[in-house]
Amino acid sequence: MQRVVVTGLGAVSPLGNDVKTSWENLLAGKKGAGPITRYDVERFPTDTTFACEVQDFDDSEFLDKKSARRLEPFTRYAMYASQLALRDAGLPALTGELAERTAVIIGVGLGGLRTLEDNHATMLEKGPGRINPFMIPILIANMAAGQVSIATGARGPNICTTSACASGLHGIGVAYTDILLGRADMAIAGGSESTITPMAVGGFNAMKALSTNNADPLHASRPFDRDRDGFVMGEGSGILILESLEHARARGAHIYCEIAGYGASGDAYHMAAPPEDGSGMALAMRAALREARMAPEAIDHVNAHATSTPAGDMCEIRALRTVFGDHAKKLTIAANKSQIGHCLGAAGAIESVFSIMSLIEGTAPGTANLVNPDAELDLDCLADGPRKQDMNTVLCNSFGFGGTNCSIIYKKFAE
Repeated sequence: MQRVVVTGLGAVSPLGNDVKTSWENLLAGKKGAGPITRYDVERFPTDTTFACEVQDFDDSEFLDKKSARRLEPFTRYAMYASQLALRDAGLPALTGELAERTAVIIGVGLGGLRTLEDNHATMLEKGPGRINPFMIPILIANMAAGQVSIATGARGPNICTTSACASGLHGIGVAYTDILLGRADMAIAGGSESTITPMAVGGFNAMKALSTNNADPLHASRPFDRDRDGFVMGEGSGILILESLEHARARGAHIYCEIAGYGASGDAYHMAAPPEDGSGMALAMRAALREARMAPEAIDHVNAHATSTPAGDMCEIRALRTVFGDHAKKLTIAANKSQIGHCLGAAGAIESVFSIMSLIEGTAPGTANLVNPDAELDLDCLADGPRKQDMNTVLCNSFGFGGTNCSIIYKKFAE
């Protein structure tokens, strides 16, 4: 089977509209949370009035105004991040056999809620005859992968992974598998999401999943902290360019890292809560280690899912103890959501970009707002901020409603 390497990175996040800016702001301790501007929160009052929004987004370099008006933000973020990633990989155009052998696999959790809400309101007020004829193609979750294919010419496998908050990491895992098995030579892979809308905020509020710390948004996302009260919604996109090692070598590509293993599992337990022992999460991590043929002691750093919900964070800590045993206390563990919020279907993809940057620069980002650690927390979650460390491997985790779990191991490339 093929070895799979990462040769390009692209990102749009609440911390910046490219990888460099997002990464530098992450290390600087900046946070993306602020009052919601995507809609009128006074018209649609809920218990939460803040989120981590993408700021000052401008994709006019790649998309004309008329086309942009017909696309949801989650699609535009994916298209923009894909173009950045291709440029980073030194691939200005995909033609011929390269285009036919390039997959586009982009995970999206919820898709175009904004379009659905707007057209539902129109239907109630004016009747179904006034529904936008493009409503369906605009809102469907696979339109991010579809539009990236149209924009880049990529004609290999074209798939959207939808597995709630694990969608983006599953997208990378599926793309990795396609290359591993020789179904494609290259993939534009990752996740995208933009659902800061009245229905989404109201829905998560209804299930008590969101933080309600409206008085202090910057300190509301508090993974592993005793005072955490729920997650903060985020948005954005993370895209990786994956290639078979053979293909990357043939074109002289710069190699950032290698994907060593991918693991997926199900909890078979509950629609919205993990089992308290984190056993399903542990299964995914063990599967990734098994595929990578690595002992737990080979992992240096963990980019945790860690949403800042009272139950989920400690389940992941228990799972880490189960998988890593005594080595768990030697791991550094970062929770990026403390600064970018929970970007849902984009989360694992943006966090993969940060995982790879950690590997490249030998720097583990910190976990912001971890002031009063949970009484059960006995692992090193980097409460003091970023830390330089020797790093050869990073394990990235994503978990989602429905009991879906995903882990990917990134490691430094060596011949």
